[in-house]
Amino acid sequence: MNKIIMSILFCTVSMYAGLVNAIAIIVNDTPITLLDIEKESETKKVSQNQAVSTLIDNVLYDQALSENRISVDIFDVDNYIEKLAANNKMSVMQFKSLVRQQQNYTLFKEQIKKQILHQKLIAKIAGGKLTVASNDDLKIYFNNNKEQFKIADTIDVIAYVSKDKKLLEKLKKNPMMQSDNIMSQNITMKQSELNAQTKYILNTTSTKEFSAIFPQNKNYNMFFVSDKKDITPIKFDDVKEKIFQIIMKKREQDYLTEYFETAKITADIKVLR
Repeated sequence: MNKIIMSILFCTVSMYAGLVNAIAIIVNDTPITLLDIEKESETKKVSQNQAVSTLIDNVLYDQALSENRISVDIFDVDNYIEKLAANNKMSVMQFKSLVRQQQNYTLFKEQIKKQILHQKLIAKIAGGKLTVASNDDLKIYFNNNKEQFKIADTIDVIAYVSKDKKLLEKLKKNPMMQSDNIMSQNITMKQSELNAQTKYILNTTSTKEFSAIFPQNKNYNMFFVSDKKDITPIKFDDVKEKIFQIIMKKREQDYLTEYFETAKITADIKVLR
């Protein structure tokens, strides 16, 4: 059924390319326009058929949120951020400051909102229907994916310090840049000796890359990670919670995929153009 709809729509979209604001398809009374399809195709660099499929999925997802009266408020987002900060052994202010250095904080909060909506929807439609990962499941995953659970005990970095944040931003773009207003020093750091903030920065920065710029001691600081050495495995007990989240996220996603494939088959989909 879905293949037929996609084929019909592909042909009709081509025929009515000039009617950019015209409604092309209706999913359970929600319209999708030719312009929606065109934008999705161009933004994601996918075919129009793929764009249509994604847009239908998005409509069904939003309808599921509405039907189940699922929403997210600022308190949900704040609580989520507090947990992230605690998991990384940082204060909320420290964590927010680091995130702001690494990415657009507004977009970061929007992504968190989407994650919370996703979690609430899962809890609503899959509550009690998912098999909870057992300790044996966790051990099997750990033993089969040990490469995921390793950490560098020693990290070689070039530490940069400046009063001017913009100079460090320029240095990121042009590593050969020289400035008397930037101090640099080669440092070898031990994982066991790092504070929570530095540990988070270095462990989320890949080798041969610059870290986020962060304020410290009335200056702006940045690392270039030259090398990560003495790679050692992380103990199972230290990653049990992370593995549990990985497994359950996979099971949730599989359940949602099946749920929405069924919803797509049974949905009232009308092709108009």
